[in-house]
Amino acid sequence: MSVLVNKDSKIIVQGFTGSEGTFHAGQMIDYGTNIVGGVTPGKGGQEHLGKPVFNTVDESVTKAGADTSIIFVPPAFAADAIMESAEAGIKVIICITEGIPTADMVKVKAYIDALEDCTLVGPNCPGVITPDEAKVGIMPGFIFKKGKVGIVSKSGTLTYEAADQVVKQGYGITTAIGIGGDPIIGTTTKEAVELLMNDDETEAIVMIGEIGGQLEAEAARWIKADGNRKPVVGFIAGQTAPAGRTMGHAGAIVGGADDTAQAKMKILAENGVHVVESPAKIGEMVAKVLA
Repeated sequence: MSVLVNKDSKIIVQGFTGSEGTFHAGQMIDYGTNIVGGVTPGKGGQEHLGKPVFNTVDESVTKAGADTSIIFVPPAFAADAIMESAEAGIKVIICITEGIPTADMVKVKAYIDALEDCTLVGPNCPGVITPDEAKVGIMPGFIFKKGKVGIVSKSGTLTYEAADQVVKQGYGITTAIGIGGDPIIGTTTKEAVELLMNDDETEAIVMIGEIGGQLEAEAARWIKADGNRKPVVGFIAGQTAPAGRTMGHAGAIVGGADDTAQAKMKILAENGVHVVESPAKIGEMVAKVLA
């Protein structure tokens, strides 16, 4: 099994004909992802990368049966693009765009939360990949091999690092979900972990967080309340970050004592997560908990 995306997902690219959309859509098509077309207003009826271009998301749903969208729309228009997808009935929306105004995301979050059966991943995320089935994002696909370890991460590069280590230990990945590092995102750490916890093929989970916010603590407490059904390996980035300074992601800022890496690592450990102090130890710990 897998979560969120698989070989049967019918995927459209919003911002299809732009430079970013073109490059990454080409990479996804080469990987074997089922891209059924793209959306660029005003260019409907054309063909791009051998796929049809639609003027609207609604048109792509009606004519191509699209059920999943990946968004490469500039920040000023990305919030509208997300809500357009949701309104058209797209079930999984993956937003890669970085720099969407927080005020815009407040509206988007409220809009998505009011809908049933619509999942937003991101923004400012690397996407979602189910190895050998669908790469819906900007991650280097060759790193990911199919297996039984799920990954949830705020960091794109640490997602790739974790996957590489898991594969080199002789295991592989069911689905890797990059949730994004902005202050307001669609799918939370807890929600992504829950998806993988309920996936029959996922036997262990890697959870990568960072300073700022309470997403990791919320996930850890849920894991313990759920009975620690599967081993979870955790890493928190930003152990040397100074308080009050944004580190990399807009959401990575220590606003209080509980936002520090040390506080989060303590909470994770108290709730049964196998915490590693260095990302270099992720693969070794996965092998240990699965041995």
